[in-house]
Amino acid sequence: MTIVRQNALNTTVSSSVNPPETLTEKVIEAERMHDVLLLLQNLINSEEATVKLILDCLYDVGSVNLINQKLRLKPVNRVMKLIARMSKPVFRALALNWFKKNCPQLITNWLHTQVTFESIQNKRQEVAVEVAELQPYPIPQRENLSQEVKNLRSQVRLLAGISIIAIAILGITATRLN
Repeated sequence: MTIVRQNALNTTVSSSVNPPETLTEKVIEAERMHDVLLLLQNLINSEEATVKLILDCLYDVGSVNLINQKLRLKPVNRVMKLIARMSKPVFRALALNWFKKNCPQLITNWLHTQVTFESIQNKRQEVAVEVAELQPYPIPQRENLSQEVKNLRSQVRLLAGISIIAIAILGITATRLN
């Protein structure tokens, strides 16, 4: 399904019907929203340490929740949490660049929607349009897919076990060398 937006108002009205004060209000509104964007960019640049701390907190909470949700085995869970803590500096650099690049515009757009106060008649309507009908897999192919999923799961378990053993051997070797 694809979502197609339709304007609820009549779109045949020409822009020359709008009074001049409405056009000047729109220009002033666009200038002020551009000012908001610049202020947000300035805020992010001047408060970079705060943004880093916020991203660190979000990474800590999100990574632990994701690992707990996806990995139920305790040994694998612990190893993945350790790896997540070690990869935090890489995440911080990537996330800070993404945040500086995208968030001021996203926040500005959100704030603009909060202050436009569009009436219900002016809001766009979302219409669901069916693009293509999905056909389920035939039964023999479905059985092959389930067998393939089982094989892949067993391979993942085997690789997880091998990686745990390799990490344990590495830890023992590093401990004995010290």
